[in-house]
Amino acid sequence: MSAWQEGRRSDAEPCREQDIGLFEITNRDGRARLGRLHTKHGILETPALLPVINPNIRTIEPREMWDRYGISALITNSYIIWKHDNLKQQAIRDGVHSLIDYPGVIMTDSGTFQSYIYGDVEVGVEEIVEFQNSIGVDIATMLDVFTRPDMSESEVKSAVMETAERAAISIQTAKDTMLNGPIQGGVFKDLRILSAKKMAKHDFSIHPIGGIVPIMEKHMYKDYVKIMLSTLPYLPPNRPVHMFGCGHPMLFPMSIALGADLFDSAAYALFAKDGRLLTPWGTEKLAELVDWPITMPCVAYTSPNEVRGLDSEEQVKILARYNLEVTLTELARCKQAVRDGTIWRLAERRSHQHPALREAFLWITTSPNKAGLSVVDLEELAMTDRAAARERDNTRGSWENSWDWIVSAQESPKKGGVSWGGDDTYFRPHIVEARRQLTSRWKTPEPKGNGSDDVLILHGRPGPWRERCSDLMTRLTHHAEGMEVMIMTPLGLIPYSMEDLNPFSHVSGPSWIWRRKPDLPWIRRELERFELGDRRIILCDLEGDGIQARCMNTLVEAGVLKAINDENASDIPLDTEGRSIAIDKVRRRHVSDKMTVLLNVEHSLARELLQDATFVINRQGRIKNAISSSGKHIASPRLTDGGISLTTDGAIELHSHRRRKIPTGFDTTQAWNFIGEGPAWVVVDDDAEPFVRKGRNVFHGFVLAADPWITPGRTCLIVNQKGELLGHGLSNCCSEEFAVFKKGIAIKTRDGLREAN
Repeated sequence: MSAWQEGRRSDAEPCREQDIGLFEITNRDGRARLGRLHTKHGILETPALLPVINPNIRTIEPREMWDRYGISALITNSYIIWKHDNLKQQAIRDGVHSLIDYPGVIMTDSGTFQSYIYGDVEVGVEEIVEFQNSIGVDIATMLDVFTRPDMSESEVKSAVMETAERAAISIQTAKDTMLNGPIQGGVFKDLRILSAKKMAKHDFSIHPIGGIVPIMEKHMYKDYVKIMLSTLPYLPPNRPVHMFGCGHPMLFPMSIALGADLFDSAAYALFAKDGRLLTPWGTEKLAELVDWPITMPCVAYTSPNEVRGLDSEEQVKILARYNLEVTLTELARCKQAVRDGTIWRLAERRSHQHPALREAFLWITTSPNKAGLSVVDLEELAMTDRAAARERDNTRGSWENSWDWIVSAQESPKKGGVSWGGDDTYFRPHIVEARRQLTSRWKTPEPKGNGSDDVLILHGRPGPWRERCSDLMTRLTHHAEGMEVMIMTPLGLIPYSMEDLNPFSHVSGPSWIWRRKPDLPWIRRELERFELGDRRIILCDLEGDGIQARCMNTLVEAGVLKAINDENASDIPLDTEGRSIAIDKVRRRHVSDKMTVLLNVEHSLARELLQDATFVINRQGRIKNAISSSGKHIASPRLTDGGISLTTDGAIELHSHRRRKIPTGFDTTQAWNFIGEGPAWVVVDDDAEPFVRKGRNVFHGFVLAADPWITPGRTCLIVNQKGELLGHGLSNCCSEEFAVFKKGIAIKTRDGLREAN
């Protein structure tokens, strides 16, 4: 029989020696990420829960956590072991893994939390790290100075400075043991930033966010997310972030969406002793239950009433298993949401399950930034609770960079539709990023021809609009070429050339979100973002039949078109040659606008490259391939998300038009400061060059420099140190991540350029 069939799981295998301490990202959704942390006792998949084990009181045995629940890491307290002589001697003799009978990754705390509970601890800074090293822990923790919410700013600053002063000697003492570098700072933003910057300078493996237990105990969740957003942007992204003391499943989705990687939980046992059950929406009391709020394996064959009849020790064990199973289930749900690209939507849903959590979520999402790049005008679409949230905290403006930090890591377009969730939908970071990208990069052609002072707004129905409006667009392109046509979607206006772009055309929800009556002031503000604010607005409702006739008649009434011999405007003649020319213009505009928005190509260059281009069309009439006048296949619009894929010939063409110097280093300037510069360049070293030319992926550690506007999921050009094109692909990260990661895939190469003969 296998170990699994016998009820035992094989012991952990150590990672490669050269990989110990390295962290890599395997999947991501914005700032949320799945990763792998390499240790002497296995590779820990993150996000991960580390159950807290008291060496003296084992509600659930560590070996059971490994065998039954597949838990790959746990945390125990080195100070408790050090203080109890019998535990101390056994741990020194046999090692901590033998002491608690656990084969996986063991992290130890240093006694800092005990100082918060009981006052000062007796152990010294070097002594506790030496002890952790001597008992063979995988991840040790330095003795930092705990900060409480009731401490004054001067007291907290003193704690931050003292912790920072202890960092160097702690790392030196740890030797080759991975070491936690906790971040303190209480509820003071500037001190959290200071702590993060000072601790980031040292060679820690993980950064726990400390001092948050009293914040969570008082349900101060808005302060909890403020602590995260004043800390994480200033930490090296190649080090996992551990929310020290956070183990309630209700907080997992939002924490993971903001970049948390590790959690630890004593709550599964503490709540069980108090007769309480953990759930993703809060806690439930066993005494009040008739049925289980969630049916978990450990209670599948019993009832709350039967558990109440057990003796207290057995009752606690069952409830502890229940709490652990619920916690692990929510964590797994979050991990799948990251894979699916829906972690923010999960956080949004969970925010409705506790008032303090909802307040925190609204605080993150409500305020527009000073650049005017919010999803929509808040005064138009925000509900009363959003307005109230802003009234309660009028200092939100100082946090704009934190919101930008979240948005800048979003992939757009992303696969999958948008599930409508009310006003929260407008504030999902990937939707904010999609609008920023569209409004900052898209450009209308120079006004020319009839209709150049007008913009036609199509509204009233969801897509696919090409099925209803393709012939209409052909006629408008021929008869009123200067008119700009926009579509009103629930997420804002989009140019007709982007009619299939995710997320705008992929919104699933009640039909009324598409049938909202056009509001001219709102439309005017939207048009201003596209630099079309001075144009006359003409509305056309797509609801019902005869769309083309109604729209053309509307344009006749507006004086844009002139009916011939008083005939119906929809019958304005369009000969075969004129139709063919107009269709080609529509197609060129479709591809060139997508190159401008999604590949960051300067709009005049995109139109120049597609001058006299031809197109391969599929059976549904959609463009498959764009072929330049020289016969080169340069790009392919994607049918799934409305994006565009660059080909090797297209990469060569864009590479040849580069005017900016080869990047050196890793500039982290905001991406939207570099409009029209083309796909970002990534410079790789000589060792990587032959592999890239063969179409192999680029791994971290081989990247020497990158353009600052590179972001996850975006097309990039891979070059050598001379600036010669080696290949092209999709980036897995931001510029600051290229700078520090040493493990994992940096770029998924789509194709490489073979050596010239």
